[in-house]
Amino acid sequence: MNKHLSFRSGNPALNQNTFKGLKSDGSTMTIDGTVNKTSIALIILLFSAYYTFSTSNTNYIFVGLILGIILAIATIFRKHWAPITVPLYAACEGLALGGISAIYESMYTGIVQQAIFLTLGIFAALLFAYKTKIIKATENFKLGVFAATGGIAIIYFISFIMNLFGSGLSIMNIQNASLMSIGFSFFVVIIASLNLVLDFDFIEEASESNVPKYMEWYATFGLLITLIWLYLEILRLLAKLQSRRN
Repeated sequence: MNKHLSFRSGNPALNQNTFKGLKSDGSTMTIDGTVNKTSIALIILLFSAYYTFSTSNTNYIFVGLILGIILAIATIFRKHWAPITVPLYAACEGLALGGISAIYESMYTGIVQQAIFLTLGIFAALLFAYKTKIIKATENFKLGVFAATGGIAIIYFISFIMNLFGSGLSIMNIQNASLMSIGFSFFVVIIASLNLVLDFDFIEEASESNVPKYMEWYATFGLLITLIWLYLEILRLLAKLQSRRN
């Protein structure tokens, strides 16, 4: 197993134990195969999201999120199920994202299109930067992103607990247009973006380590988690900026 796979990642689906103990049965994971699987998953997600967004049907948000969590857990603990669970996960998350996007669009016209283009633009730019070695996933880089991601997760958890008691952290409110709130969202978008670099690194190292072919779908799953997080945080940031203008 390549030693780089022991490095840290902020992605819960791609960590130091992800590829541990996996052996190929003859057909191995490749970068091209992962790209193809990722493209398929994104198409499924976009079509699913378009359905709920175009119909403004927010009833599927809760269903999509719950089923998505179940499928995510199943994928993490049964990686060989990934060829089945990951496309289903993409469809369920699409249903939820479409409904969430419809809510944002009803509040701020045009925000969804901006968020989609920014997400895809960041993805393409970081992939280019990684492939051309402009950004290198060094040990210190990974440690920094991992630590920052962990800190953000703690803030999310605190906000979630506070919401259960009828309050919440003000910096998480999309109508809070203070500089501190906007600065926090901007920071989260940066960290979510940098997690893509860690995902790229894991995928590249795994493809050189003769892991089973089904791990192409699992790697796709990891990328989807980061992209969904990035998209939602971009939506939050844009909403705060719109609130500030108004």
